[in-house]
Amino acid sequence: MGALFYLGLAVFVIGGIGTLIASFKVSFLWGLACFIPPVSLIFLILHWDVAKNPFFLQLTGFALMFLGAGFQ
Repeated sequence: MGALFYLGLAVFVIGGIGTLIASFKVSFLWGLACFIPPVSLIFLILHWDVAKNPFFLQLTGFALMFLGAGFQ
């Protein structure tokens, strides 16, 4: 796999960590609950104002991974 894929993976993981940080800033219970994947989607919908930047960072990482896998 190419370097673009790994760059996208790193950006995707950083976005996920950003989502966890945003959820812990809202509430400790939200932070704990966001380790369950469907709950993090609910957090994204209910707290769009604080979760949109990490979400877009994850989308960017996914696009880079997709492009990196496509060039193989």
